Amino acid sequence: MAALRGLLARPLASYYLLLSSAGLLLLIGLTMVFSATSIRDYAEDGNASASVTKQAIFAVIGIGAFWACQRLPASTYRALGRPLLITSVTLLLVLNLLLAYARLAGQKSAQIGPIEARLLWLFIGGIQVQPSELAKFALVLWGAHLIVRKGAALGWWRELATPLFPVVGLLFVLIGYNDTGTMICLLALVVGLLWAAGVRMRVFGALSVVGLLGVGLLVAVASLGAGSGERGEDNYRLARLTMFFNPPDPETCKLDGCLQFYQGRLAIEHGGWFGVGLGKGSLKWDWLPEAHNDFIFAIIAEELGVIGCAVVVVLFAVLAYTGLRIARRVDDPFRRLAAAAVTTWLTSQAVINIGGVVGLLPITGLPLPFISDGGSALVVTLAGIGMLASFARAEPDAARALHARPPARWVRLLWAPLPPLPGRRRRPASPPAGRGSVPRSRERRQDDQAAPRGVRQGRNRAGSASERRR
Repeated sequence: MAALRGLLARPLASYYLLLSSAGLLLLIGLTMVFSATSIRDYAEDGNASASVTKQAIFAVIGIGAFWACQRLPASTYRALGRPLLITSVTLLLVLNLLLAYARLAGQKSAQIGPIEARLLWLFIGGIQVQPSELAKFALVLWGAHLIVRKGAALGWWRELATPLFPVVGLLFVLIGYNDTGTMICLLALVVGLLWAAGVRMRVFGALSVVGLLGVGLLVAVASLGAGSGERGEDNYRLARLTMFFNPPDPETCKLDGCLQFYQGRLAIEHGGWFGVGLGKGSLKWDWLPEAHNDFIFAIIAEELGVIGCAVVVVLFAVLAYTGLRIARRVDDPFRRLAAAAVTTWLTSQAVINIGGVVGLLPITGLPLPFISDGGSALVVTLAGIGMLASFARAEPDAARALHARPPARWVRLLWAPLPPLPGRRRRPASPPAGRGSVPRSRERRQDDQAAPRGVRQGRNRAGSASERRR
């Protein structure tokens, strides 16, 4: 424990913990995506590496986003919040309008020009985008900037209600209509943001009540065709909740209402303590629905066993600890709030996904960060990690250590510049001098008392000039 405390006391411990945990999770994710999709891809197209190649391309793009985000200062993030929020809201409006048109036309997708909408995704000129993932990152930046700008006025309900709550409510409606799981993750993000800002407990109570009412409303509208529901069909969202609170007999529903739940439990049972071996699982052979995405943790349990699941959970725990450590150690309020919000977002999404797979929480359809197959989610997640890395380098001890022994110039150009020193303020520029510079003896003193003409400051000579010459 003493050695561990010594390692954690090092100035750049947060930065290296963040890089190691996120990098290992990304490596595990690429490996498990290949394991979960290779059989299906080979059976369909004869190319076993089709899905993992696509995921690797998005991983490279995400690493580029990580590199760019860790180079940006906090002022740039504060300036990006509003444009990103406007962009994400616009994309969500386009998505929902196109989906509403598709519902009226009795189709599963709608297309206008180069833009096509399918449930949760927009296809813009062949590029697949999930607007809800961008909305998470945008809400982190905009919400942290807004709360820092309001400052102590957050104690008043009116300050919280304008404009934070209306914008959050709009995002909840636009996202939750099609994706309840992402809406719950967004709610957790807002709670983490307000908790880091020190908002009073009664605000959290009110948010909890409003959140539960919103979830209940979204569950109810699934019967009217919300999300992937169909009018007149069974409410799939209500069925998931009912299955969680009152689990049915697997023998009676394993081929009907609880196929995913049942096959996921079989995968966990089949894996045991040490698993059947990487790539040797059998439930991914089109038995387990969404084995490469929502239920990829069940494939980890089958092939790597309890040991593999424990490694993944520990890595997410290290990531959560590191994010909260960064939020506690930085001295900038914006960095503190943004770090807490990103950590809450990633941790809550992982908890909801893993809890749904193992049966501790209802199934929501959320992907597992870093590991599930999905390009937009991976790129945005790595961008959030890049922002955390920028904040980790800006910790006071880390900034002093980097300035004391700065890396080589080419490293700073290719990787990341030096962070600003803590407590350092830019000196205001001196006003331009008029004709002839003003001598220092005539400058105004700090106590706002002007020095008499002809008397030099800091010297105790008495008498006139003629007396001194004598």
